[in-house]
Amino acid sequence: MTVKEKVKLKPSSNGFNEEARSEDMFLVLYNDEVNSFDFVIESLVDVCKHLPEQAEQCALITHLKGKCDVKKGSYNYLKLMKDSLISKGLSAVIE
Repeated sequence: MTVKEKVKLKPSSNGFNEEARSEDMFLVLYNDEVNSFDFVIESLVDVCKHLPEQAEQCALITHLKGKCDVKKGSYNYLKLMKDSLISKGLSAVIE
C-alpha cells in the first residue's frame, strides 16, 4: 500500500501557486495589426533566442491562426520573455 503525500498550496498575489509555477507553461504570441512581420521575427530572435527560421515560422503561424506558442517552460522562465515582448509592443501572455 502506498501513501500519497498531501501538498499544501499557498495562494499568491498573481493567482499562481508554487506548484503551477514549476509546471511547463506556454508563452503565447498573439497577432496584431500594428507590428511588421520582420519586427516580430527580430523580436523573437532577440527575446526568445529563436533561430531566424523558427522565428519566421512562429510569426507566420501567429499571422494565420491568430496566436502561436513561441516558448515552453516554467512561469518564472517565461515571465521575463513575456515582459520583454510586451515592452516591444507585441501581445503576449503566459498560459
